[in-house]
Amino acid sequence: MAYYPRKRARDIVPRIRNWPTVDLGKPTLLGFVGYKVGMVHATIVDDRKTSPFFGKELVKAATVIETPPLYVIGVRAYGVDPIKAEFRSIGEAWFNVPDEVKKYLRRRIPTLPKKFDVDKAIGELNSMVDLIKYVRVIAMTQPYKAGIGKKTPEVLEIPVGGVPAIDEALKYALGLLGKEVKPTDVFKPGQLVDVVGVTKGKGTQGVIKRFGVKELPRWHKHRKGSRRTGTIGPKPAVMFTQPRMGQLGFQRRTEYNKRILKIGDNGAEVTPKGGFKHYGIIKSGYILIEGSVPGVVKRLIALRYPIRPPLSYDIRQVQAPNITWVSTMGISGVS
Repeated sequence: MAYYPRKRARDIVPRIRNWPTVDLGKPTLLGFVGYKVGMVHATIVDDRKTSPFFGKELVKAATVIETPPLYVIGVRAYGVDPIKAEFRSIGEAWFNVPDEVKKYLRRRIPTLPKKFDVDKAIGELNSMVDLIKYVRVIAMTQPYKAGIGKKTPEVLEIPVGGVPAIDEALKYALGLLGKEVKPTDVFKPGQLVDVVGVTKGKGTQGVIKRFGVKELPRWHKHRKGSRRTGTIGPKPAVMFTQPRMGQLGFQRRTEYNKRILKIGDNGAEVTPKGGFKHYGIIKSGYILIEGSVPGVVKRLIALRYPIRPPLSYDIRQVQAPNITWVSTMGISGVS
């Protein structure tokens, strides 16, 4: 029931509905996005002190995500509507992006104004700091710097957190206007993240594949088919929980507490000879995440700070894992 309704996602860009509250002692963005490249396997020295393999090398599957820097084009502040008692935007400031970036941004926002009064908007935001409840930056991806051959960017909002003071978060967000943000500015190796993506679409499927219903015996009596449910109950009062055929895949899913193994600036060090299958060559930075992530190659993947980390997890004391070998590199001593 946690996966209802089982229908297609509204957008290929995964929407993050909830954001965690973290205390880092400094303001930072709470998320980042990248493009799924493919999977590799890495040899890692186990650093879990309670593990029977502590200090030994383990081979683990990992996913490579290319992370070209985000370009911050705006800042949006949210307050509480006194009538409806809900959060709403109370002010924003946009940056006059240069022409080499604007030509790509107009592919996503064709009606972009020619010029913004940035100083006036920043002054208005600073004057209403007492009314602001949280701050978000409006960032655009730069897929033209990646190896997927795409020009149209995605535009999304990412909250600013890390400190409880709103004035510090607002000052940090305004300082990012017109600048690029790299994954090393948000995450660090060894920490946990939540991965949000849209899964691979599989079209219309039956109850066997969609719900795992046991197939009926095919050798006698089932003249109406074996890959079906025996009964769906009295009509017309059929419960919505009854397994039925329908859409499978292309659904938004979240996987919790994935560990970042490595954050690199040079994608060539993890690109195999000839490039990744169905993807190509990594031309910008990358993030190596332990395990698999939802979605197909070249699909946008969103990463955020963990919203329900383990009780023993302390984000200020995470350490980068010791990676001795990655299958695409063919060399040792990667850590």
